[in-house]
Amino acid sequence: MSTQNIKKIVLAYSGGLDTSAIIPWLKENYGGCEVVAFVANIGQDPADLEGVEKKALQSGASECHVADLREAFISEYVYPVLQTGALYEGTYLLGTSMARPIIAKAQVELALKVGADALCHGATGKGNDQVRFETTYTALAPQLKVVAPWREWDLRSREALLDYLKERNIPTTASLEKIYSRDENAWHISTEGGVLESPANAPNKDCWVWTVDPLEAPDQPENVTVTVEKGRVVAVNGEKLSPFQCLEKLNVLGAKHGVGRIDIVENRLVGIKSRGCYETPGGTIMVNALRAVEQLVLDRDSFKWREQLGHEMSYVVYDGRWFAPLRKSIQAAAESLAKEVNGEVVLQLYKGQATAIQKTSANSLYSEEFATFGEDEVYDHRHAGGFIRLFSLSSRIRALNEQKK
Repeated sequence: MSTQNIKKIVLAYSGGLDTSAIIPWLKENYGGCEVVAFVANIGQDPADLEGVEKKALQSGASECHVADLREAFISEYVYPVLQTGALYEGTYLLGTSMARPIIAKAQVELALKVGADALCHGATGKGNDQVRFETTYTALAPQLKVVAPWREWDLRSREALLDYLKERNIPTTASLEKIYSRDENAWHISTEGGVLESPANAPNKDCWVWTVDPLEAPDQPENVTVTVEKGRVVAVNGEKLSPFQCLEKLNVLGAKHGVGRIDIVENRLVGIKSRGCYETPGGTIMVNALRAVEQLVLDRDSFKWREQLGHEMSYVVYDGRWFAPLRKSIQAAAESLAKEVNGEVVLQLYKGQATAIQKTSANSLYSEEFATFGEDEVYDHRHAGGFIRLFSLSSRIRALNEQKK
């Protein structure tokens, strides 16, 4: 990319080793351009945000903007995805995938506000995040240039990055002792690298950060009541809370009982398989609560359609197409189905499981009168014969034809 005409770049900044090195690298390789750091608070460890502005300025940024996106992240990104039932490859609750579009959107908004020429991210050329960031940039501000240092520089190791900062007297708290690559937000924390790079290795205890080992979780189960309105969790144990507050409360309860751990090998969009340990305690409880209400409310064809929506949505979100018309179309269909998804669920938390043990809904299609194994006065068993005859009519015709041959 030509470095001409780039005078101001807004960088998605975390304060970690990579983005700390990116600030001076941009200034050196893009004609002494001005670098504005953008930090998104999406519920990561508060310790990661302590002193982040000072750290950015010490690295050479002219400004550092910190945006609190926690409520918007859960309400406007996580909850809509939950309505669709999206699970990437059947297990992954899309914690990193859902966070990238809100970060990139806020970054674009800042860039337009400060009159920047370009946007920059610290995603590597091997992963999905580069696609998610840049697809959002393109959808919202195609006139802005994009700089992706990991696709340009010759710094290829943690040692090289540390040496680069040391040579420039830029302080960093990073060290060579860091074993794992982690991504954390209010919804989940992921752990990759280290012992996990070989799928033949079992995860070590230090691969898990938030959750108690299910084997060491309390021996007594704990029940939690979750209230759902229009496919959204609105209360926990009868207390009305914001989406972010609901998640916070459920995260604490779920982590205590070892809920929400998965160890998977997934297919990245770029074609590489990667292995990671993901922890989503509160989110797992939410998902199980929503599915429990759906079981009561949605008829067979509606539930099948919702499953199809979720399957498609998982790829759309994973691939970073949040601002594409397809995502909006899927969302509209899911919201239509979710209008009736209202109810209350009691879930039992025990040794890594969150099991729905009681569920009620004013919109329930479940009828004890029809479903009972005992005597009833509403169902005539003789009617089933005609239904089966019509349902199997094509099979009957096919068999009769075979007999004529």
